[in-house]
Amino acid sequence: MKVFIMTDMEGVAGIFNFADWTSPGNRYHEFGKELLAREVNAAIEGFAEAGATEFLVCDGHGYSGVNHLLLDNRAQFQRSWVGPYPFGIDRSFDCIAWIGQHPKSSTTFGHLTHTGMSVVREFQINGISVGEFGQIAFCALELGVMPIFGSGCRAFCLEAEALIPGIETVGVKHGVNPYPGVELDTQSYRNFNTGAVHLHPEKARVLIKLGAYNALRRFIENPHSFKPTRISAPYECFTEFRDNGDIKGYIHTKTHPDSVIALLNGG
Repeated sequence: MKVFIMTDMEGVAGIFNFADWTSPGNRYHEFGKELLAREVNAAIEGFAEAGATEFLVCDGHGYSGVNHLLLDNRAQFQRSWVGPYPFGIDRSFDCIAWIGQHPKSSTTFGHLTHTGMSVVREFQINGISVGEFGQIAFCALELGVMPIFGSGCRAFCLEAEALIPGIETVGVKHGVNPYPGVELDTQSYRNFNTGAVHLHPEKARVLIKLGAYNALRRFIENPHSFKPTRISAPYECFTEFRDNGDIKGYIHTKTHPDSVIALLNGG
């Protein structure tokens, strides 16, 4: 059983904001990379106990988010890839999981919400609002790889459960802002959703390990319990951008006749 593990940084328990944690040179960036690596290791432990034998960990955070030297030695690690999507996912994988995932842009009660960049207000594929999770999930489904598990902000968990009914999720923190912030410009929005209540990182890892175990056992024993949203060709992508400095907000669309992956790579 071969598992692809997509990672991001903003959904990790104990990572508080962009300014201090998520970019090289930030005072806590290296510590944040350690926190993510330890959450990934907890998931690997759970998957392994459930029967997984191969793991590929993809560092999906733009600035790099995983301290790969701390990863479980059963895992392979991927940082560079050829082309953006599908970030190394191929048909050899049985399933895919997400660790440290944040919610999509304009999500209420989310923490560090964004879709790719803070400038994006809304992103849709075939009329379905998705974030970074949904983009990768649709790529994986196109390749026959089932999304089975995700951990991160509780608002992300609700997002994942709506798109992939049956997916196992673990919320490790929850945002406290009840407003979507759709009217904000890019810089204001970047500083908008920094308040959250976090689990202790050790508690988060215990829950992640259990969630990963439960997800894979259920996938092995009852794969039809995962009921992903399916979309059909042709594919259309809709992106609405916020005001960004002197650049006013605008809408961009693109299409592709038969592939979500090709759509996301430029149409």
